[in-house]
Amino acid sequence: MIGSLRGRLISKQAPQIIIECQGVGYEVETPMSTFLELPSIGDDIYLHTHLLVREDAQTLYGFATEDERALFRTLLRISGVGAKMGLAILSTMGVGDFQRCVEYEDAATLVKIPGVGKKTAERLIIEMRDKIDKTAPTPGSTRVSVDASPRSEAVDALIALGYKAAEVNKLIGSMDVDGQSAEDIIRQALRQAAQ
Repeated sequence: MIGSLRGRLISKQAPQIIIECQGVGYEVETPMSTFLELPSIGDDIYLHTHLLVREDAQTLYGFATEDERALFRTLLRISGVGAKMGLAILSTMGVGDFQRCVEYEDAATLVKIPGVGKKTAERLIIEMRDKIDKTAPTPGSTRVSVDASPRSEAVDALIALGYKAAEVNKLIGSMDVDGQSAEDIIRQALRQAAQ
């Protein structure tokens, strides 16, 4: 198993990069979260990796943080979720945002990920619920920095006010929240709940 790579970045064309380690070039597929953090070509790079061996291919996946790799590995164990969907999830949202979606049963956000339909989103929530703690950061690992979206801030605030996660997701799921601030989303949700 190849657990990590340290070398020189010699090529990057999303989502694939090539890292040269002592004369050997490794093709590595990365989620966009990692790809966007890559150094310039010719610079040194270190990635946590996961080698996926199939009958017809051996594919190496690279991640900027151990948390991303842990979530990717956990996602691979879920029926119907393959490496392509795992990369799509990590390319669309950070580890913290994904954990929040599972914790608050926010299928509406998960279905916005390319390739994730309603049934898959519900399966992700159900199957990841008890596994999510295993993807929590280990001591010394760095958490993926997540800028909470106004939508997720509003969900957090409404749950803190005593609403159940399912109620909040139903309320916000029926609203058009694109481009709105967290405060506006909360006001609109509270007005709707009062009706």
